[in-house]
Amino acid sequence: MLDDRDVLSGVCGANDGNLKVIENSLGGRIATRGNEIRLEGADDGGVERFRILMDNLIALVQKGENPSPEYIRALTKTDTADEDSIIHIPHGFARVYPRSRNQAIYVQGMKKYDISFSVGPAGTGKTYLAVAQALGLVLPKKIRKLVLARPVVEAGESLGFFPGDLAQKISPYLRPLYDAMESLIPYEIIHRMEESRTIEIAPLAYMRGRSLNDCVVILDEAQNTTKEQMKMFLTRLGEGGRAVITGDVTQIDLPRRSDSGLLHAISILSGIEGLHFTYLHTVDGVRNPLVKKIIQAYENNEK
Repeated sequence: MLDDRDVLSGVCGANDGNLKVIENSLGGRIATRGNEIRLEGADDGGVERFRILMDNLIALVQKGENPSPEYIRALTKTDTADEDSIIHIPHGFARVYPRSRNQAIYVQGMKKYDISFSVGPAGTGKTYLAVAQALGLVLPKKIRKLVLARPVVEAGESLGFFPGDLAQKISPYLRPLYDAMESLIPYEIIHRMEESRTIEIAPLAYMRGRSLNDCVVILDEAQNTTKEQMKMFLTRLGEGGRAVITGDVTQIDLPRRSDSGLLHAISILSGIEGLHFTYLHTVDGVRNPLVKKIIQAYENNEK
């Protein structure tokens, strides 16, 4: 029962759009009578999830927020109706919501743990969510700097063969990270971050001997690190530092699969308290629906 009509309006959404999303997700029928909202025709589990969702929405509206149908859809898919799974980016285009339960676990892990691993196939949001979480820490100055790192193994070529300075040499390899940033915040903010060195590009080969204090570091495509590189990277983290390691173990480009630093880290570090591992799967895919089908077809062919 909601006594505040403004809160009631915010919870229901424009033309009761929020309630329609909840109905489609939980089943049953939502009945509104005056200031009362009830879910009818659902089982006990659905009623409990409805209660949790409504408590979450009411709290959000009371803080002055206006939850959108997209927000509701994200909550109903995660089974974890928790604001800790939402990423707020100052000056960003929109809040970032997990689109599956595993993505929600991933976001919550990045918020809670200093070192988080995310392992899964292409299109499951590994890089996008890592960049969103990093921006959510750096832009409000909770952390000093965002460091982007990625191994360079394609075609066996050395960075020295490419024209330009170090940033120009490594830039093509970091394009997925920049694509994610450009979809989250205006380019002008990215440019200012580059000028102020709030964003730093750090190829793995140049990280030895460093101590990354008060930084959030994203190591993308970690399946292509060697065991030695992964150990070196994980031991760079300094005071106040955070690291997110993402990778797809089905796309190892090293000469021998067994050399992968990510596979090795999973095998020896999974039981260590203080590290967080999230495993994403095809069902967590968020790209074009056809991408999910393509990935599934290749997985089935390899069995």
